[in-house]
Amino acid sequence: MDKWECPCGYVYDPAEGDADNNIAIGTSFEDLPDDWVCPECGAEKEYFEKL
Repeated sequence: MDKWECPCGYVYDPAEGDADNNIAIGTSFEDLPDDWVCPECGAEKEYFEKL
């Protein structure tokens, strides 16, 4: 699965998920809820770029 990077430098890695926001390991970026935002800076998904 692809990793995605926020402009702030945070990288969403499906292999790690986002435990702080109840996102299970293995959740692809495309399957994140529409209201999910960067846990570090609050940026919306549309600002992330695929690595």
